[in-house]
Amino acid sequence: MKKRKWTGPLFINGVLALLVIIWSIPTIGLFVSSFRTRFDIQTSGWWNILPHREWQTVSTVNPQELGLDPDGVMEVEGVTGTFEELREGVQSPEGDTRVTWLGNKRLGRIEVQERVWTVTWDFSLDNYKQVLLGASVEITNPDGSVEAAPGQDMSQAFLNSVAVSIPSTLIPILIAAFAAYGFAWMAFPGRRLLFILVVGLLVVPLQIALVPILRDYNSLGLNGTFLAVWLAHTGFGLALATYLLFNYVSTLPRETLESAFIDGASHFTVFTRLVLPLSVPALASFAIFQFLWVWNDYLVALTFLGVDPTYKVLTQRLADLTGTFGNQWHLLTAGAFVTMILPLVVFFALQRYFVRGLLAGSVKG
Repeated sequence: MKKRKWTGPLFINGVLALLVIIWSIPTIGLFVSSFRTRFDIQTSGWWNILPHREWQTVSTVNPQELGLDPDGVMEVEGVTGTFEELREGVQSPEGDTRVTWLGNKRLGRIEVQERVWTVTWDFSLDNYKQVLLGASVEITNPDGSVEAAPGQDMSQAFLNSVAVSIPSTLIPILIAAFAAYGFAWMAFPGRRLLFILVVGLLVVPLQIALVPILRDYNSLGLNGTFLAVWLAHTGFGLALATYLLFNYVSTLPRETLESAFIDGASHFTVFTRLVLPLSVPALASFAIFQFLWVWNDYLVALTFLGVDPTYKVLTQRLADLTGTFGNQWHLLTAGAFVTMILPLVVFFALQRYFVRGLLAGSVKG
């Protein structure tokens, strides 16, 4: 029995640890790549920052000076092979030396390489200077030439994302909290039908509403404004917010609320003084969901804000970098990691409420 008792938790913990590692590897790679130069990213993987063995040329041999016959079997540094074999590269039996013929038979040369331990990491903050400050930096190419790389200032897009995400998170939370309290503790005709309608809206994809809303915004003159995005995200997030908060609010102790009503408290007083403070876990859980969704949104922002550079959010700027600098991954990695900073701060700040809010209403009694 003891063995079976420990086997289950060990297996579950092992699977969870494996999933965490799998999900962490791309993030670590993105972080490391954001500090590497353009040449390093294009020629080697990010894992080369770890100690590894690679071939390095230690000497160059002129076949004519050694009197080697390209048409026969040649021996160099204890390695033998024909011209065709040496063109592919021949390793010594120990595997620490490799001899390679470069060029043709008449004018070729032979390189002797040894496998040595090395670390390849050219640490630089130039990528972040280009992305955050828009600074131009000088890049040295492998041939020794120097070129100026223009910066891509994303600071305005970062502020625009903050301006979009915070109201788009707070407004639906406030409205949904009122609605959840009404569905849970107020009796009015059609309450059950309205709640079923709200839950049914969860299955409606937002894409089918974009064009009608865009036409309405156009007639009202709201296109290209932050208000348009706030209202859109509020409408799209209300159904889930109301459902999650209702599950929590409906499980609050009835005796506590009834005592407040007996003492003469109004519904508004009960809501602000009791329900909201007691519903912090559920509010924080939805805040995480809504903030991450709005922060990472591209479609809604593109539809209602348009392509004006003044109002572009981070996801739009990243898309521009992909289209304009598809081969300059150093800017894309730095820009992508910049977009992750604030969501990580929000998640870790509210994560202690996350599980409690998700489990709200799942257990009765």
